[in-house]
Amino acid sequence: MQKIRKGDKVVVLTGKDKGRSGEVIQVMPKEDRAVVRGINVVKRHQRQTQTQEAGIINKEAPIHLSNISIIDKDGKPTRVGFKVVDGKKVRVAKRSGDVIDG
Repeated sequence: MQKIRKGDKVVVLTGKDKGRSGEVIQVMPKEDRAVVRGINVVKRHQRQTQTQEAGIINKEAPIHLSNISIIDKDGKPTRVGFKVVDGKKVRVAKRSGDVIDG
């Protein structure tokens, strides 16, 4: 089970976007990276295709999982732990002890 999943609200801990938050769009567990909406935006040159015209586009680049943290209910970053509740393994916020739904 992964600590950060698609749809989680996360905050960036280090780098050029430090302090900014966004929603996880995609998680790449094999590379230990995630794509976060509006974070780590880079410019890419796009070749023209039948569906898309040429130009410079902005897109989100993957960010390492160690540089992001889930936002707790009070809006601050928290670490994630695991607990068995009613026979199911669930994610738990270390800061508040609450179960992270998802």
